[in-house]
Amino acid sequence: MSANLPILPNAISIPARNATSENLFAAVDIGTNSFKLLVVRADPSTGRFLTVDRFKERVLLGLDTNTTTTSATISNASLLRATAALRKFQKLLQSHRVPSSHSRLVATSAVREASNRSQFLQTIDETLGLKVDVLSGLEEARLIYKGILQFHPVHDRTVLTIDIGGGSTEFVIGKEGQILFSISLALGHVTLTQKFPEVTEMREHIKVIMRASGLNEKVKHYNIDKVIGSSGTIRNIEKAIFRGYSSNMEGNVGISEESRRDWSFTTDELKGLVERLGEEERRVGGKVRTQGFFKKRSEFIVAGAVLLEEIFEELKIEEMEVSGYALGEGVIAEKLGEVFDNYDPRANARWRSVTRLATRFNNKQHMKSAALCFSVAKEMFDGLRKGYESGNGSDGFFVSLEDKDLEYLEAACLLQKIGLYAGKKGYHKQSYHIIAKGDHLHGYNAEEVKLIALLVRHHRKKLPECDHVVPEELTEEMRGKFRILCAILRVSAALEKLQLVNIHNVDFSHTCEGYKLVLEAGNLPFPGYVLPSVKDFETEHVKELEHFRMVAMPDVHYITCYSFFQVFQERLSIAVTSS
Repeated sequence: MSANLPILPNAISIPARNATSENLFAAVDIGTNSFKLLVVRADPSTGRFLTVDRFKERVLLGLDTNTTTTSATISNASLLRATAALRKFQKLLQSHRVPSSHSRLVATSAVREASNRSQFLQTIDETLGLKVDVLSGLEEARLIYKGILQFHPVHDRTVLTIDIGGGSTEFVIGKEGQILFSISLALGHVTLTQKFPEVTEMREHIKVIMRASGLNEKVKHYNIDKVIGSSGTIRNIEKAIFRGYSSNMEGNVGISEESRRDWSFTTDELKGLVERLGEEERRVGGKVRTQGFFKKRSEFIVAGAVLLEEIFEELKIEEMEVSGYALGEGVIAEKLGEVFDNYDPRANARWRSVTRLATRFNNKQHMKSAALCFSVAKEMFDGLRKGYESGNGSDGFFVSLEDKDLEYLEAACLLQKIGLYAGKKGYHKQSYHIIAKGDHLHGYNAEEVKLIALLVRHHRKKLPECDHVVPEELTEEMRGKFRILCAILRVSAALEKLQLVNIHNVDFSHTCEGYKLVLEAGNLPFPGYVLPSVKDFETEHVKELEHFRMVAMPDVHYITCYSFFQVFQERLSIAVTSS
């Protein structure tokens, strides 16, 4: 920091060791249709990881923009789009400060099958200094299966996974993390769309490829417990079926129905969707409706749906579940195993039910804000725990904070906004009802589910009166934990409203004056964004700060509670003090 900058009163220096960035990991999926960047924050002690950011660039490798035909050669236009997308990703990785050893770039069928693959890889290396691993079909399928295992607790089940990409479809049969059978077929929604304008010809081609592969006969050798689909095409098909697209009822799904959504669909539901898509293709104005629902994927959704229908018919599939995770998460899971000793991806199976519920209701922005909220909440939790353990807590006041309590807090950060799908008004109450009444959090006992639901219910609006809001079935110990965790969550949620793009470092500590939180912020939301003044921030959040003070330091009778909130070189400081 420059010497002539003002000194923050009682400021705490930012630690040289950036623990926040050290636990960041990233995966780049260079696909046929689009390039995807996934950034996560991992907990090395539990194996949990939380998505910090997702980015997607539509590149369409192999598509010649002049002739709109596909080719085994990556065109110069495609190479330029690819370089521009990866340069953007590179800047984002630098912005997040992801260690280079914690990231991996992988390419799938478009690069794998390109005649000028070596030239493509060399150009990316020389232009950007990025190394890209080209996955074989088997390796791609294995990583997809690994990603699905991070989302579905099916480690001990025999599972058939199907992932439809832009240039190929991967089939894997796995059990206990091991691949029993795998095959990659050159059937993708982008290539099928470009090669076969007529659906009838497309269907014949799909049948020929699948039957020539012997896929059906090979799958019959295994007793399949569950069929799981992954990636954008299958997720969009499930969304369209659930939202009533095929029956012209999209947007009319009620709150109670949405809360029971199980991310699956049957063969009859798939057939109904394919029929509706065909009708929209033929009807005047039908494509407009398709584009309105499927957005950029509308160009390829017919091919994707037809391909999946043919797969259902060939393999006699009656029902498919859908995974929110796929290749990117599989790359992340493997990287975690390389970096962290004794990493076990099965160690925290119950956490997956939290991520499944969050992914079901939260959009990309809500997942990102949840990660920011937890990055602050975790540091506050750790700081309070250290303070209590070292005797810095208040006289006669002691709550034993454990690792599982941090898990409850993280779950509350992740689930606090799931009720927003029903509207902004009272969304925290809707979030509470989904968690408490929906039977979504598997592996947690009734008391733990109730605690998480109550934290979500009281993360905003009226301050919780503990004696009234905490039911008698919670133990006295759990009541004490609720008070602490809720106070942390409310302050973290207030900071999350600042809409910072990312936070590079967080430091929370106890001094003779009280507790102090220092954030080193990354990018601001947009050019010209002005942080609120000290007075405005105090006016809006003084209740949260006072509530935290009362919970963290209840023996202090005469207090001053203030927020010290300024920015110097994107550094923020907030303090809660006593006197």
